[in-house]
Amino acid sequence: MMKFLFMMIFLIPLCFFNNMFWMVQMMMMVMMFMFMNLSISLMNFSNLSYMMGCDLISYGLILLSMWICMLMIMASENLKKSKFYINFFLLNIIILLIMLYLTFSVVNLFMFYLFFEGSLIPTLMLIIGWGYQPERIQAGMYLLFYTLFASLPMLMGIFFIFNNLNCLIMYYYKFFDMEFYLLYISMITAFLVKMPMYFVHLWLPKAHVEAPVSGSMILAGIMLKLGGYGLLRILILFQKIGLTFNFIWVIISLIGGFYISLNCFCQTDMKSLIAYSSVAHMSLVICGIMTMNYWGYLGSYIMMIGHGLCSSGMFCLANINYERLHSRSLYINKGMMNFMPSMSLWWFLMMSSNMAAPPSMNLMGEISLINSIVSWSNLTMITLIMISFFSAGYSLYLYSYTQHGKYNMSIYSFYTGISREYLMLLLHWLPLNLLILKIDFFMIWF
Repeated sequence: MMKFLFMMIFLIPLCFFNNMFWMVQMMMMVMMFMFMNLSISLMNFSNLSYMMGCDLISYGLILLSMWICMLMIMASENLKKSKFYINFFLLNIIILLIMLYLTFSVVNLFMFYLFFEGSLIPTLMLIIGWGYQPERIQAGMYLLFYTLFASLPMLMGIFFIFNNLNCLIMYYYKFFDMEFYLLYISMITAFLVKMPMYFVHLWLPKAHVEAPVSGSMILAGIMLKLGGYGLLRILILFQKIGLTFNFIWVIISLIGGFYISLNCFCQTDMKSLIAYSSVAHMSLVICGIMTMNYWGYLGSYIMMIGHGLCSSGMFCLANINYERLHSRSLYINKGMMNFMPSMSLWWFLMMSSNMAAPPSMNLMGEISLINSIVSWSNLTMITLIMISFFSAGYSLYLYSYTQHGKYNMSIYSFYTGISREYLMLLLHWLPLNLLILKIDFFMIWF
């Protein structure tokens, strides 16, 4: 595990040479394929070094981080053209990747907390440094305060756990069970805000709308997954008390997911709509994890990977339109099928994956999650039906609004899609729909 960390660190000097933009991206791709060939044990942690290790969950999420960071560079070619602090941008992305890599691979809970919070800083830099509107400062503040406010109690909780158990290695937590409800709340809240759960989700749409395309991709692709990863790791400690209190989070998430789905139909900003749809999907993931059964555990993991690729691809599409029309409004982005017919196909493919159509990973994740939530309580069927139905609804709404309709005449002045954009979308879509062939790798562990 350490060799990949050093590879990332040695990528940093490359940022400061001229004309190294694509070189950094290619090196990330090479690193990703090297990591892909790592032999991992399906049963428990493998590749253990002094403070890092890797099991199946970390492995999938580290791969996703590398993949998304590589695609972020690919999506940001406009920065290269305008030479807008390009070296610092690359440096920022590499530091972000290092933080994410360490978050997913450390086995010590305190180290996990450190990097979990550390990944916030490069993201903040991205939003404030390369965002579009002046409101990005406010969005950055929202992001910072929501996350920090929830995670300081978690730090106290970690110290309390260390004081009681004299152990911070996550792997050993399966031998312990802690029945302290304040500890439970303080440990869980940080992750629920990061997910984000309904009621504490307000920072997300704001951050997405103000962020540049790379910021949106990393937020949707990886940042929301940090919360899910933390929950999967930490709930082992709180099994007994979880059986008592978890129903609260499930209820909030289900009803919140339903409300957010309705809210998606009211959006006129493309990015805002995609951001709210992320909240609806992640509410299902929270429910799956909180039911604490096998299907939920696996389903939430599959859904996190699938949603990371799909959501990131949708932000790329919104940005492709934004680069042409300099507007994200659905009132202006109309009739795109007349101008970019091949891009229409990609819109369709991404939207269909977003509404969990086969053969995407989202479908497999959603099936597992529905299985787990309905087995937990039959009453949840009603909200689940609503969430699934509306998820198809707002995907179609976004697709039909942008692709069909009477177009704006001033649109004639722009160029159609270029090969870099099609490649970028292909690289989002292929893993999302081909990984279903190796779904046994995700489903059969123990």
